[in-house]
Amino acid sequence: MISLATGNYFELFQLPQLFRLDVDRLDSQYLKLQTRVHPDKAAHLSDGERRQSLQWATLANEAYLTLKRPLDRARYLLKIHGVDTREEDNTAMPTEFLLEQIEWREELQEAITIRNQHSLDRLSVRLKAEMDNLIESVATLLDGGSHHGEAADLVRQLAFIEKLGNDLDRAQAALED
Repeated sequence: MISLATGNYFELFQLPQLFRLDVDRLDSQYLKLQTRVHPDKAAHLSDGERRQSLQWATLANEAYLTLKRPLDRARYLLKIHGVDTREEDNTAMPTEFLLEQIEWREELQEAITIRNQHSLDRLSVRLKAEMDNLIESVATLLDGGSHHGEAADLVRQLAFIEKLGNDLDRAQAALED
């Protein structure tokens, strides 16, 4: 097993360090690891061993969730390669992308205001398509070599779209209530 302090999430699950990963294998490896490190398995052990079991279970959960989510997986891969996405302080985006974001935000607000589920559904389909395109582009850049700067730019765009998607999901849920 890898070290708790320096653990690479891909190594933890015995997966190649690639953006495109076998999600079924990730799920399987996670379940296999959880059967070994779950704190319930350590109930009869010493305090130190129980604490270490809890640390392993926490690491396994964090690693699994990170690798399971494409945006988080991309961020993690970039971090491994020493690239900071600088999402907090680098808001530079292509003008076309920003204009599209403004348009989508306006559509979302209008659909919420008039409580139009059909408009929300249409926007959801468009956002999913855009997200899928960006994810595929990020995968190509990350798995293809040393295009980490370009991938970081796309990760920032993906984060914008994911946030909009979350807002859209909340709006759809509110209309269903």
